[in-house]
Amino acid sequence: MARVSADERRQDLVAAAIRVLARDGVAKASTRAIVAEAAMPLGFFHYCFRSKQELFMQVIGTINERNRRAAIDAVRPHRSLPDTLRESLRAYWRLVEENPGEHQITYELTQYALRDPELAEVARKQYEGYLEAAIDFLEVAAAAARMEWTVPLRVLARSLRNMLDGVTLAWIVDRDNGEATAVLDHFAVQLAASARRTTD
Repeated sequence: MARVSADERRQDLVAAAIRVLARDGVAKASTRAIVAEAAMPLGFFHYCFRSKQELFMQVIGTINERNRRAAIDAVRPHRSLPDTLRESLRAYWRLVEENPGEHQITYELTQYALRDPELAEVARKQYEGYLEAAIDFLEVAAAAARMEWTVPLRVLARSLRNMLDGVTLAWIVDRDNGEATAVLDHFAVQLAASARRTTD
């Protein structure tokens, strides 16, 4: 039998945790439930993670990276900035529609972490990660369109992060795809207005 590396076991446990969290919620996502989902002995959890906090951070990081990658992969050269932003936001939105449980996890983990002093760092790092992903995306999008931002990048990134946070949570409640995508398209135009053509 091939030996499974610690990194592979960590990835398997993160995937199992996402499934358990999406299906049963944070309150029922015990380490026993997660290792059972991964078909591993309990001891493997403590071999791979120092704490549940570390696992939760990996869960958030994994979901955040999927979202960031989807948005960046949709960027194409020689496309106008409004079109670039719209297509990337819609690529993110397809992930939301396809995996609503995963996105609901992120809100549950935030609230759960904020009520537990031992997990408070999870929520802080979660939103720092969102901000960094937004900065990364905005840099890539502007460069592809040969534009530059006229507003400080962190301000725009916070606006983007906060908009996506609100639209996603509202959709988890009302499941109104039409209104959600209309908001995303409108925001793409507003955001593009904060850029100008590069001079080089």
